[in-house]
Amino acid sequence: MIEPVRDLVGRLLPRIGRSGAEQPDWCATIVVRSPVTKIDALAIVALAVDSPVREPRTMRPYVELAGGARAEIEIPKFGEPPPLAIDVYSSVSHEHAALEALSLMAALETYTGWSIRPDFEV
Repeated sequence: MIEPVRDLVGRLLPRIGRSGAEQPDWCATIVVRSPVTKIDALAIVALAVDSPVREPRTMRPYVELAGGARAEIEIPKFGEPPPLAIDVYSSVSHEHAALEALSLMAALETYTGWSIRPDFEV
């Protein structure tokens, strides 16, 4: 019951940045159609981009990307079928988030056998 409320509040209010300052974030999502857990997906993303998982064992672990964006994993909620969503957030612009997402998608397709598609206009 708490999870949907947290998701709704997170979408309606501006995000609080990692530094604690209020900052808007733009998001571009890529969708993985392969079944994988959140922990495994975070580890694979971290290996593919050679960056560690930040804030592990919290509600919002993430992987920093080379261009200054970050990747977070959204797994299907209870009872929902896959796919797995990888949200790429940027504080610069939506275009920056989309470019970082496409770069991450290319790295993951090279590194894994995952079938991935962008969930935004290319």
